[in-house]
Amino acid sequence: RQGELKAVPHAWFHTRTDLPIEMPEGDSIPEVFLRQARRDPGRVVIADQLGGVKTYRDILTAILVLKPIFEKLEGTHVGLMLPASGGASILYLALLFACNTPAPVNWTSGARSTGYGLARVGAKEVVSVSTLISRLEAQSVDLSAVKGRLVLLDVVGKRITLATKLSAALRARLGWTSLDASAAPATAAVLFTSGSESYPKAVPLSHGNILANIRDITQAIRFREDERVMGCLPPFHAFGLTTTTILPLLLGLRVVYHPNPTEGRMLARLIGAYQATLLVGTPTFLAGILRTAEDRHLESLRIVVSGAEKCPEQVYATLARRWPGIAVLEGYGITECSPVVSVNREGDVRMGSIGKPLVSVEWAIVDLDTGRRVQPGQPGMLLVRGPSIFSGYLNPDVESPFETFEGRSWYRTGDLVFQDRGVLVFSGRLKRFVKLGGEMVSLPAIEEALSRRFQGEDEVEPLLAVEATSEDLNPDLILFSVSDIAREEANAAIRAAGLSSLHNIRVVRHIDQIPTLGTGKTDYRALKALLEEASA
Repeated sequence: RQGELKAVPHAWFHTRTDLPIEMPEGDSIPEVFLRQARRDPGRVVIADQLGGVKTYRDILTAILVLKPIFEKLEGTHVGLMLPASGGASILYLALLFACNTPAPVNWTSGARSTGYGLARVGAKEVVSVSTLISRLEAQSVDLSAVKGRLVLLDVVGKRITLATKLSAALRARLGWTSLDASAAPATAAVLFTSGSESYPKAVPLSHGNILANIRDITQAIRFREDERVMGCLPPFHAFGLTTTTILPLLLGLRVVYHPNPTEGRMLARLIGAYQATLLVGTPTFLAGILRTAEDRHLESLRIVVSGAEKCPEQVYATLARRWPGIAVLEGYGITECSPVVSVNREGDVRMGSIGKPLVSVEWAIVDLDTGRRVQPGQPGMLLVRGPSIFSGYLNPDVESPFETFEGRSWYRTGDLVFQDRGVLVFSGRLKRFVKLGGEMVSLPAIEEALSRRFQGEDEVEPLLAVEATSEDLNPDLILFSVSDIAREEANAAIRAAGLSSLHNIRVVRHIDQIPTLGTGKTDYRALKALLEEASA
């Protein structure tokens, strides 16, 4: 995969400048997709190294072939197990047109979480391809949760006749009235929270949720007619599903995919080859690209959108030094919010902030003790409401995330933020705070102070993480570290960062690797398990 790139077809670079980037009206993702496709059926919209470039007409042909096959799948929810790719985008749409609700499968979450999630939505079948299954098996990934449910598209494809393919191609050229009449499922996707601290929660997102979020994004980021997006985030991640899978199809943006977001060198080369102008990723994946990229690879980029975790200062610094023309638009999102809640704007980038909330998102910052709005500059719990917020979990045993505030229902994010000169600044997840000496101590703040001291600028994978023991009263702070850090050194770095004496590492545990989730985030559930094993 790290060898020679296939030549990029000329059609990729052809742009009709008379068609502005805008999203048509519509109440469902299939309806909006069809309206966009009718504007220019020959427009190239997706590409990858495996399948080449695909126009709207190519996508419609594939949907017409797959729709009758998917209509025979059992149940109302179908697992979709594919990495970022043109194929994943097409299969997602084909499932919707067949009136199936896609449930993207996160194979990095482990068999326990995967099996629980699929059982929760009653998904009896999982669409995938043999190449992915073989690769994951070679990496010793436990696929027991999906083994009995797999529908392998390459195997099914061998039974599709030439006549069927030709008929679909003809209908895609002459008209697609059968697709106009298709009834979309009420739920556009069911995503599963990371399960980093418990079993995953099943999050149903409606068409209205996702469409509202995309419309808001187009107000916050002005896309150009010649925009070319580099997509590497997996569709099982809300950030990837909305911003690099659905959004390009509905807006007419060209997007090129690569299935492995950890292959920084390959992603950098693809950005250069396809002349991508916009890169969407998590800080972990972005750091991998920056570490391995040559200057020429990223010259075409004008915007980097960062989300899912706090963007380190090193990422900002590297881009400012090597590619000063690139704007870093850091944002904040939650799966339950479809997912984007806020983002920095071009021309008003505030490093370290998560920008301004999207236009249709109402928000309030509430004091944890009084339950009232805080003063500007004071931290509190972020509450949000609006059309992009989901309706509630499918798990019957999960506590409702909604609360009544000022007479209306709001989604409680579980995140602490404060307002600073018109933008929001993320303080951390409430679950990542512990009470020491009567004060709330932020574990992420300790991690940030230690990372500045012990994690090099070129390091991509996290080398340390801080967790607390399970005592309710004055728990001990434990530093997990890949490198050889002495406890005294760690606490000296914490003091040097200006944190109080309450921020005190009690034990340093050396481990071979910090466990991570498929998004690149640290897997704190795995670290908690290590602590529980040690205390057992």
